[in-house]
Amino acid sequence: MFDDADPFLLRVRELALRFPDAAEKVSHGRPAFYTTKVFAYYGGSVRQAGEWLAHDQSVMVLCEPDSRPALEQDERCFVPAYLGPAGWIGLDLDARTDWDEVAELLEESYRLTAGARRVARLDRLSAE
Repeated sequence: MFDDADPFLLRVRELALRFPDAAEKVSHGRPAFYTTKVFAYYGGSVRQAGEWLAHDQSVMVLCEPDSRPALEQDERCFVPAYLGPAGWIGLDLDARTDWDEVAELLEESYRLTAGARRVARLDRLSAE
């Protein structure tokens, strides 16, 4: 379901694995980045008119409830199948991708899933 040499995956991987204790595994056929819980997936899909529409070069993250409405209005974003109702959002990646934005979304998702000790450690590392 994914190409390990995909340059977008390589960049997402580089950003996601910078967080304390972050690791990668394949879950449901896609790269997943996690600590105790998954904070990002590479690639996703939506169901439209009874058909599955793949978003192979995308990143899916958990976002704060107040961030979600603006992201849902962004044409680059999608509400992923299965995870969307739990607060996840997908962002399609392409040559125009703002990687600082992707890093911010990954960090927000990490902070929501990693637990207080890891978040405190991230804050200490960011302050250095």
